[in-house]
Amino acid sequence: MSASTTSRRTFLKAAGAATGGLLVGIALPLRGRAASGSAPASPAVNAYVRIGTDGRVRFIVPKSEMGQGTYTGLAQILADELEVDWQSVSVEAAPVAPVYNSSFAPMQFTGGSSSISGSFELLRKVGATARGLLIAAAAEELRVPASELAAAHGAVVHRASGRRLLYGALAARAAQLPVPADATPKPAAEWRLIGRSMPRLDTAAKVNGSAGFGLDVRLPQLHYAVIARAPSFGGRVASFDAAAARAVPGVVAVKEVPSGVAVIATNTWAAMRGRSALKVDWRDGPGAAVSSEAIAADYARRARTPGVLAHATGDAAAAAAAAAGARQRLEADFATPYLAHAPMEPLNCAVAFSAAGCDVYSGTQFQTVDRNAAAEVAGLPPEQVRVHTTFLGGGFGRRANPASDFVREAVAVARDFGRPVLTVWTREDDIHGGYYRPQAHNRLTAALGADGFPLAWTHTQVIQSIIKGTPFEKMMSDPKTGIDAIQHEGASELPYAVPSLRVEVHDAVQPVPVLWWRSVGHTNTAFAVESFIDECAHAAGADPVAYRTALLAAQPRHLAVLKLAAEKAGWGTPPAPGRARGVAVHASFGSVVAEVAEVSLVDGRPKVHRVVAAIDCGLAVNPGQVAAQVESAICYGLSAALYGEVTLAAGRVAQSNFDDYPVVRLGEMPAVEVHIVASSAAPTGVGEPGTPPIAPAVANALYALSGVRARRLPLAHATFAAAKPA
Repeated sequence: MSASTTSRRTFLKAAGAATGGLLVGIALPLRGRAASGSAPASPAVNAYVRIGTDGRVRFIVPKSEMGQGTYTGLAQILADELEVDWQSVSVEAAPVAPVYNSSFAPMQFTGGSSSISGSFELLRKVGATARGLLIAAAAEELRVPASELAAAHGAVVHRASGRRLLYGALAARAAQLPVPADATPKPAAEWRLIGRSMPRLDTAAKVNGSAGFGLDVRLPQLHYAVIARAPSFGGRVASFDAAAARAVPGVVAVKEVPSGVAVIATNTWAAMRGRSALKVDWRDGPGAAVSSEAIAADYARRARTPGVLAHATGDAAAAAAAAAGARQRLEADFATPYLAHAPMEPLNCAVAFSAAGCDVYSGTQFQTVDRNAAAEVAGLPPEQVRVHTTFLGGGFGRRANPASDFVREAVAVARDFGRPVLTVWTREDDIHGGYYRPQAHNRLTAALGADGFPLAWTHTQVIQSIIKGTPFEKMMSDPKTGIDAIQHEGASELPYAVPSLRVEVHDAVQPVPVLWWRSVGHTNTAFAVESFIDECAHAAGADPVAYRTALLAAQPRHLAVLKLAAEKAGWGTPPAPGRARGVAVHASFGSVVAEVAEVSLVDGRPKVHRVVAAIDCGLAVNPGQVAAQVESAICYGLSAALYGEVTLAAGRVAQSNFDDYPVVRLGEMPAVEVHIVASSAAPTGVGEPGTPPIAPAVANALYALSGVRARRLPLAHATFAAAKPA
């Protein structure tokens, strides 16, 4: 059926018959379209809720579950509005369809910490609509006015008589009713699930092993493939000899694909052994000479020259005059390296061709983009490509690639093979395979007045653009300068009261592919800004928390989290002997997070003992889930702060696995406390905002402990001594 030729009523009838129950859908204009004044010409039916005759409720969720608890949080919103018990709820991944597009962009994706914040009002409306349909069906069944009925615990109850009709018995009738246009969500006072720490819906499946990740996909006659890729960026196959690879037991095919040479076998081990036996001559590309050291030197030099003005506030002339007579002028350079995403489950994608088209099984964050890319490679119209979203063993942005690299190559491998193929990346493939957080250099200067507070603040940045050359370039770049918002996010939104702010950007061009990494541009700007404001505080002889507090007088959310984190961390009281505390506060994805890190030095190496975090994320739909995500973000950010670094020499990545690209191990993980600022405001982001503050908080603590400023990450590059600054 086509949405353009099928009425809403006809669709609901057919869908209800097909599922044995109720399928509810509504159509809302995309936020971006509404803002531009061009709502969709023909609203489509958007299916989210299915109620079976047994009363079980399935929520169709268009977001990916990669460990962040999205399935649970979104289900809470729907279940609360629908008035069903948590035990009756299950979730399944939505197919790719325009009706599941995000409220932030005309595509289906998971990213930007937007799953809850972007779906909250929509899903409340969906739940209220479904509830209204069921009440209307009960009114017909009981021959009473709908106003005499109420929904509760998966049933509709007649208040006067107490008669009770289960949703399962009403589903078929409800599926035939017209969808109400004026369904009203419940007031907050009536919420039963929203705002509670409900148990996650995916826990049991992940504990008992039944959860299906991309690597778990099993299809009839499934084969497995690995790909030999160029050892340096931009390299291509010149020639290859597959004889030895074909001789490996289990290897059934060797074929060249755009990204390299694929070895297809009956099992992954045979494919890997076959790849090892391949003889490939590579033609170097433009990235064969790139090195991290050369990039760092070039960026440091460029940061001392004027860049493109990305943001400015205040009177520049007056600020310059004031700065000329300033009591003190500070300047500092901060360098951050390329970083790999390194999710626990390396990239993978299964593809099966049939007479009906192409099926793609993937733990993807980018359903629409990957579907369209798969269709292009397969030579099929998009509607003949079906994307099946599995659980994701971590994503952190790597599985949301505008280039759809791992999906494109998987389709290329399976095309013309005749049987389904699961293309698998090893950990080494994943770390060597490109698409990193950009290397960056941030240079900051500040002129301090007689009171020690900044009169003028300049931030010059050198960094690659993530979106240049992608479909997002026009949407997210300044048409005059070409600078994209991601490059300087976290720098231009400086929360501190500074009379003059100037942010300049050098748009670096490198042959190294880059991509958003958990919290995107905020990771490098927060390290620079929060380290530098700490330097200003110490230069002024002020307590770092008190100094920030004075400069955040007009920022109530920042002040609230800063005060809460400092109080809970015991700021102002002596830490244990040999330890010191550092603080950082940063806003990203609509939320504000403050973190206080307590550190010591063990044989000259940082040891983080405790992190106290406070977050204002608006309404916390699931407080336990919010706390878990902040803990996760701190762990992820701490791994990068202490160890994370991808280094390049002759266009090749030096790191390969967790032995030389280490992450924080269990014994190194600090005790983490998360405190949530109570709020009734709309939900904001949670998955990413906890990452940016941890590196500067730790670096600031290390300065308080040793007197050494660490301005380059990872912190392993710095040499510390356990002596207080003079």
